[in-house]
Amino acid sequence: MRQPSVIPRRAAAAAAVLVVAAGAAACGPEGSGKGSDSGSGAPKKGGTLTVLNSAPQEDFDPGRLYTSGGGNVPSLVFRTLTTRNREDGAAGSKVVPDLATDLGTPSKNATVWTYTLKDNLTYEDGTAITSADIKYGVERSFAAELSGGAPYLRDWLVGGAGYQGPYKDKKGLDSIETPDAKTIVFHLNKPEGEFPFLATQTQTTPVPKAKDTGTKYEEHPLASGPYKVVKNEGDGERLILERNTHWSAATDEERKAYPDRIDVRSGLDSAVINQRLSASQGADAAAVTTDTNLGPAELAKVSGDKKLAARVGTGHFGFTNYIAFNPKVKPFDNPKVRQAISYAVDRTSVVNAAGGSSLAEPATTFLPDQASFGYTPYDAFPAGKNGDAAKAKELLKEAGYPKGLTVTLTHDNEKNFATSPEIATALQEALKKAGITVKLRGLEDNAYSDTVYNVKTEPGFFLAGWGADWPSGGPFFAPVFDGRQIVKAGYNFNSSQLNDPSVNKEIDEINKLTDLSAAAKRWGALDKKVGEQALTVALFHPVYKRLYGESVKNVVISDWTGVLDISQVAVK
Repeated sequence: MRQPSVIPRRAAAAAAVLVVAAGAAACGPEGSGKGSDSGSGAPKKGGTLTVLNSAPQEDFDPGRLYTSGGGNVPSLVFRTLTTRNREDGAAGSKVVPDLATDLGTPSKNATVWTYTLKDNLTYEDGTAITSADIKYGVERSFAAELSGGAPYLRDWLVGGAGYQGPYKDKKGLDSIETPDAKTIVFHLNKPEGEFPFLATQTQTTPVPKAKDTGTKYEEHPLASGPYKVVKNEGDGERLILERNTHWSAATDEERKAYPDRIDVRSGLDSAVINQRLSASQGADAAAVTTDTNLGPAELAKVSGDKKLAARVGTGHFGFTNYIAFNPKVKPFDNPKVRQAISYAVDRTSVVNAAGGSSLAEPATTFLPDQASFGYTPYDAFPAGKNGDAAKAKELLKEAGYPKGLTVTLTHDNEKNFATSPEIATALQEALKKAGITVKLRGLEDNAYSDTVYNVKTEPGFFLAGWGADWPSGGPFFAPVFDGRQIVKAGYNFNSSQLNDPSVNKEIDEINKLTDLSAAAKRWGALDKKVGEQALTVALFHPVYKRLYGESVKNVVISDWTGVLDISQVAVK
């Protein structure tokens, strides 16, 4: 996931994920945890929940969505083999069963994963959900007409790379077997201990072949979750969901489904969203947002009002903002130059430029500071809170630049408080103290992405960010440091173009582990090993602050998404 405008995603297009992707320490809403209420009394069923978002919920087809943990709005309609645990903070970073009875049974080398479906699973029309429907749901996600979803199944499944989907190849994928109506078996081309995380993607949503309408399926997908789509206008700008009367809470421990109706209104200006949530008038009293943060100025205003401050949810998503180096560009081919910059960085000024300590936490590790990723505290180039200019100058002298040097820093012109001019200027001022003159090169958003994520045009020194497709080290670390994932004809995220056989081998060894706790420790150790090469400079982890309406109850914000989980919300 590159730096998104809202919640992060790994794909090159921007985000609503991740998506919105836009998504550290365990932390729920300020002053409250699971079950917190804005009003009095326990949460009850009934009422209408309004969702006010900037990005429309486009491509509302399980095959096309790029989500993690089943998504937020999508997870109300689509159930998957596994899903995220709907708990506050760190507990919410765990994967749990959904349609399946457990997290799957792996073969000895984790190349074969077998799942058994729960009893009494049905769609909104009352028909039974079968393993064949899940197989077909996965297969249709390979069709070119339904592109947009996560690439892992194409990469991991035997025969996946060349498969074109059931519309062109009716035979299907032999690597997905359904020996009976309740069993599904996946055959992978390499060990993948994190397959239970992948099974949370909406591509494992069941789709009955007889009801598939291709590109029109998004208009009325057959619901397996507690809500069904009754209206989809403007390609997801207006979604209205109502209860799926055939959903059974007895088969679903994760979704509370309190509201009777959910009205999703998107395409709104972020300032308007925050203004409406702040005023909390009429239907907006029972409203939330899943993709719009409070900016520094808005947060300052809200913090001065105790009643408003009590309606701010705080979330942490596994994301790191960092400086990226391309060692193929001089002078960044010299490790001592990269080390000098690492020492010269003033993280306090960077955090202030990102909106202050309420919206950003200083980082010295590439992996986010959450246990599920394997976070292992280290600082390979300790420079304190404000940088160590003297140490930086010493290293520059050793590198052959006793009088300092001049470099160009590429950044995004979009005011996102992440890869934008504010951050670049803070770094420019800090590096100046170490004798490094920084020229700033600002690019418009699309041009920035196309430039920095292309090996042919990648600059030597630029701002970047990376988020997790699920909360563990694998999808966070490997795309940026696995040499086999260097993309020469497309979006490339391995900015250092590191292709170290020992790193690649350790990634393969960790991927074999089905003990996710053991794997996490190994990811942390590998992060430290690579971090000592100064290929990136971690700057900060973002913190998400979002308002919700005064009638909203049962606020749950997990470290998996970093945003309010609408499957838990009540408005009565």
